[in-house]
Amino acid sequence: MNVQDIPALNAALNALATALMTAGFFFIRQARLAPNETARAGAIARHRASMISAGVVSAVFLIGYVAHKILVRGVHTPFGGTGAIATVYYTMLISHILLAIAIAYLVPRTFLLAFRGDYPRHRAWAKWTFPIWYYVSVTGVLVYFFLYRWWPAAAKA
Repeated sequence: MNVQDIPALNAALNALATALMTAGFFFIRQARLAPNETARAGAIARHRASMISAGVVSAVFLIGYVAHKILVRGVHTPFGGTGAIATVYYTMLISHILLAIAIAYLVPRTFLLAFRGDYPRHRAWAKWTFPIWYYVSVTGVLVYFFLYRWWPAAAKA
């Protein structure tokens, strides 16, 4: 593995986090519809496992992202698209960056409320945290594809 492989690995981690968050969302919905307490407890346990796993995967992503930035000495990867697609890309990138900054606080705070057993406040925070975290995770994968697969910048001779 070399430094050029890190962005693809990070995109895979973001995709995995998205899948885990999706599963966690469905599990907590199952819990609300559960026919009995045993089924409800099982769905909550699956929700908890999925969301903790998503948090761990996202943390590993963050370590990989920072490591990549250190290894490339902060050099940014240029976007090769032009025109309307560049507007789409940069709009997505700016929203992704700003919301990723928010997620660095929102996710740990939402987890902390759950770990403390303060489920009413956990639910209230999760109503905001989940869609933002989901957006950041999905757009993280899209940023990878925009930069490295769909519109890579032309290599310098």
